[in-house]
Amino acid sequence: MRLERAGTIPLDLTHRTALVTGSTSGIGYAIAARLVEAGADVIVNGRDADRLEAAVLSLDTESVESVRGITADATTREGAERLVAEAGQVDILVNNLGVFEAVPPLDITDEQWRSMFEVNVLSAARLTRLLLPGMSGRGWGRVVNIASDSAVVIPEEMIHYGMSKTALLAVSRGFAKAAAGTGVTVNSVIAGPTHTPGVETFVRQLVGDELEWDDAQREFMRLHRPQSLIGRLLEPIEIANLVVYLASPLASGTTGGALRVDGGYVDSILP
Repeated sequence: MRLERAGTIPLDLTHRTALVTGSTSGIGYAIAARLVEAGADVIVNGRDADRLEAAVLSLDTESVESVRGITADATTREGAERLVAEAGQVDILVNNLGVFEAVPPLDITDEQWRSMFEVNVLSAARLTRLLLPGMSGRGWGRVVNIASDSAVVIPEEMIHYGMSKTALLAVSRGFAKAAAGTGVTVNSVIAGPTHTPGVETFVRQLVGDELEWDDAQREFMRLHRPQSLIGRLLEPIEIANLVVYLASPLASGTTGGALRVDGGYVDSILP
């Protein structure tokens, strides 16, 4: 399924440059693919040069100029600064980079707490701080931070992850205020349980290796995410669809928000 191009639904992002962190696979890759379909010039980012090259080649089937990759570790100050320097002008920043792990609450170490915050929160805050002035000066820009249902419904098996995503919601709201009146919007997307390679591993950690994948997925949702109204894992493209909308001119009136693509998992009419 491809996006509607400019016309009845003006999602055309031609002449806009988008940087998507952590985009060699999973949700980040799906977001990059949707942005390419909408006409954006897309910068794919990751730490592994081979995976990055494969992602760029897979995304860029028509023009070597529409997609490029930058190998950089966005979790460090040096890596983020190099990423921004090589990227040049960025109109759309999607902070997708993130990690998660299942750890019993009383076993989470100080280092695990710090690492989760640095990767999931500080990397996004740092890149936003570096790129927001340029967007504001040009009078147009989009920052989208990929959060999680765990920001609102803290999971017992990974409360340090939930903490980091809650903090990311605060970061998004704060930077939206900093961008007030500039033509730049800053929003969060609260993604529900999503089918990615990392989540497959996570599901296996919790329900074991004996079941076939479809059965394992259903068992995971039944035991660990019973609040879901769709009763299945989301697909990455479903997250990407909302991100592309928020990156488009249609979303000019939406900022400082936390928008959900969670399959109805969060039992609230507000985030």
